[in-house]
Amino acid sequence: MSLASYINDLLHRYDCVIVPNFGGFVTNKIGARVNKETNVIYPPKKQVTFNTYLQHNDGLLANHIASTERISFEKSLEKITEEVATWKKQLEQGKLALQGVGVLTINEESKLFFEPDVSNNFLSESFGLSKTEAPVITRKEVIDDSVVQESNRVIPLIIKRAAVAAIFVGLTYTGWNYVQNYNHQKEFINQQEKAIQSATFVINTPLPMLDLKVSKEKLKNFHVVAGAFEEELNAQKKLIELKNEGFEASIIGENSFGLTHVVYGSYVTKELARKALKSIKRNQSEEAWLLEK
Repeated sequence: MSLASYINDLLHRYDCVIVPNFGGFVTNKIGARVNKETNVIYPPKKQVTFNTYLQHNDGLLANHIASTERISFEKSLEKITEEVATWKKQLEQGKLALQGVGVLTINEESKLFFEPDVSNNFLSESFGLSKTEAPVITRKEVIDDSVVQESNRVIPLIIKRAAVAAIFVGLTYTGWNYVQNYNHQKEFINQQEKAIQSATFVINTPLPMLDLKVSKEKLKNFHVVAGAFEEELNAQKKLIELKNEGFEASIIGENSFGLTHVVYGSYVTKELARKALKSIKRNQSEEAWLLEK
């Protein structure tokens, strides 16, 4: 599969897909709209834009390629680097078409311009919905003048009588409600006063003071990943193997693709994690990589 196909897949599930050393494709949700001139109703959608400043590798695209093609994280990065080099050569010629995503061009001012593929809707909630043309509804009614005049005389009289009846019923109901509520409140207050007068509270020994000591534990958000496994059993085997080798290994949960992450260790700062990663790549496995979570 081409890199554009992977980007297309991820844009249906995520709001941003970054291509390292190239740029980021960002989606913005647009609600349903109606074209009043053509009477066409368009469903909600996610419109794609391109941001050339988003070039930092967040691992999303590389992880997706690695899990789909069953290759290492490093090989998937190599695949991305090679295709980005090809993209840049095509842009030098003036145009880069990414199927299902859009077209990138360089204008006369040497600025990058992105035109999204409007035929592709990345909003999963709108799956199966398409634009619909709504026909214009016109109504014509013929009313007898004599009927209208008679209605004009009868309707105000009915409204007046109904208003008088409603006011009378409302006042009667409000007065009765007030009397009932007053009696209930008076009875409730008398009961509470009797309960307070008969109650006696005696505390012979005061409650002991509690001394709570709260320690702030720093979160370990940086992890050196040993592997991502589809089967839970394989993840457990890898965990036992790393612990037998002396690592403070652990399972930190699943990623967005359902793969279980097993890590050599978790660290408070990125500097400690990078130092450990360098040592592990040199002595254990070159396929280890850093994850911030």
